[in-house]
Amino acid sequence: MEIIIICLAAFFTAILTFFSGFGLGTILTPVFAIFFPIDIAIALTGVVHFSNNLFKIFLVGKSTDKAVLLRFGIPAILASFAGAWVLIRITVLPSIFQYQLFGNEYNITPVKLIIALLLIIFSILEIAPSVQRIQFDRNKLPIGGLLSGFFGGLTGIQGAIRSAFLIKSGLTKDAYIATGVVIACLVDFTRLSVYASRFTSSNLHENLILLISATVAAIAGAYVGSKLLKKITLRFIQIIVAVMLIVISLALGAGII
Repeated sequence: MEIIIICLAAFFTAILTFFSGFGLGTILTPVFAIFFPIDIAIALTGVVHFSNNLFKIFLVGKSTDKAVLLRFGIPAILASFAGAWVLIRITVLPSIFQYQLFGNEYNITPVKLIIALLLIIFSILEIAPSVQRIQFDRNKLPIGGLLSGFFGGLTGIQGAIRSAFLIKSGLTKDAYIATGVVIACLVDFTRLSVYASRFTSSNLHENLILLISATVAAIAGAYVGSKLLKKITLRFIQIIVAVMLIVISLALGAGII
């Protein structure tokens, strides 16, 4: 059942994210977290996210703005190491609270609580009109890179911050999409190198079919998105997904998933 749920989530989310800017990692991370520990969910999401972005580079990469890529991308890569390092460290912290509900015992751990809070914050940032109106000029790009990279390494979610800095930096639509994809790909590669130690404990070989299936589903979704959704706005869908994410995040923070 998990392979069907994760593949469907990967496919439809990849369609939405191609032009809407709503993060694949933002949605897939809590979906993976239903079936895996949160740190493993972030790592597995990173593999799917990275593979999907490689395919998107093939589709649109030629429009990348190299100046923005360097000013935003280099700080993002460096900061993603720090974020991934923090994630690895907080996963070993003991539970901070235990409780029973309907005969079941639930544990609230620091990593789940932190990731849940950040998921809620980034879900709100993705759809808040006030955030979307914020403008950053190009001299703020390194700051955006640091923030996006760090939280990308820590939570797998980097799209909200990256979009806030790139969308107002004077890029054309094609350059905005392409540059964002390349930066995301670089951050994914960096954080996956840090997450590598977690793949052994996740029994990756036993979940290889699931991972490959989710990756193929995301790539298929990106291809469909590039063909069908170039002129479609998905504001309503963004809001619905954000609400669902907040619900999932509350369950994660409560130790239910």
